[in-house]
Amino acid sequence: MRRDGSQLRDKNGLTEEEFLAQYTPKKYPQPSLTADICVFRRNGEGTQLLLVQRGGHPYLDCWATPGGFANPNETADQCAARELAEETGAQGLDLEPLRLYSTPGRDPRGWTVSYAFVALDRQGVTVHAGDDAARAVWFDVVARSEGAREELTLAHGDDVLHVSFGTSRLPISGLLRATDVKGDGLAFDHANIIADAWLLVQGR
Repeated sequence: MRRDGSQLRDKNGLTEEEFLAQYTPKKYPQPSLTADICVFRRNGEGTQLLLVQRGGHPYLDCWATPGGFANPNETADQCAARELAEETGAQGLDLEPLRLYSTPGRDPRGWTVSYAFVALDRQGVTVHAGDDAARAVWFDVVARSEGAREELTLAHGDDVLHVSFGTSRLPISGLLRATDVKGDGLAFDHANIIADAWLLVQGR
């Protein structure tokens, strides 16, 4: 709206109301939004990470961070809290944004972007599998350096997962980011998310 009360018009002579009335969202492909959450806790013996075993396709039986698709009426933060509670029963944890993951092809179901979060369990929450998670368990995390690379071993009983990565620093904040990530036994690009979350938690 101009000072004289007239409405602003774009180069096609349309007001905002007229533009929105004829706008077609399907003209531009839209990604699905998901949230993924890395929850760590420390006990007397070291650090643990909460993972869920997927109960459906894709990546059936693989281990993953808790998470899922956002609903149209919720923020990514609300989605993260809801999915964490639905899949693991964990509630009341403070979730901190980690970063956005948008590598093409990261989800075989289609164009999916994930907003990842980190949480530290200082309350000793009790977890149980729910929703589409077959199991929800704490994995022991053992870290070691192998030359210029970091190696994480995640273990729970007979299940042993590995995440290997290099590191680089962001140009402004100086925070560490994982590079050239390799992982086995983990769904999607969750090895990348876990590596970045580990660097954030260790550098806090």
